[in-house]
Amino acid sequence: MATERTFSILKPDATKRNLTGAVNAVIEKAGLRIVGQRRIQMSQAQAETFYAIHKERPFFGELVTFMTSGPVVVQVLEGENAVAKYREVMGATNPAQAAEGTIRKTFSESVGENTVHGSDSVENAKIEIAQFFQDGDIVG
Repeated sequence: MATERTFSILKPDATKRNLTGAVNAVIEKAGLRIVGQRRIQMSQAQAETFYAIHKERPFFGELVTFMTSGPVVVQVLEGENAVAKYREVMGATNPAQAAEGTIRKTFSESVGENTVHGSDSVENAKIEIAQFFQDGDIVG
């Protein structure tokens, strides 16, 4: 198995409810290490760039508004098969369909406010990490 890095965002619904520590505990219990983390206020430009893949979708504007509505915590996670592991730990996008014990099942209030984002591939993880972190920001 390969050690990988993946990217995570704890979304505004999570930071508003002071869930950073609780979510981090789930991440760490799953065997992933948090090697980079910072709390930021995402700008509209950052959110639009980050979610550009959804630009033509009807929910794009609402998504950008939500992601800029409060602070988020951006993270770099590291571990064996980190991308797949974190996607498993996050659970299904729709919390109602997520497995018991996953972050989204445990903490999310709706599909739109589903607590976390995680990269869907190693390639996208590298791109997403580079948008918010410099090499010196990551301690691994």
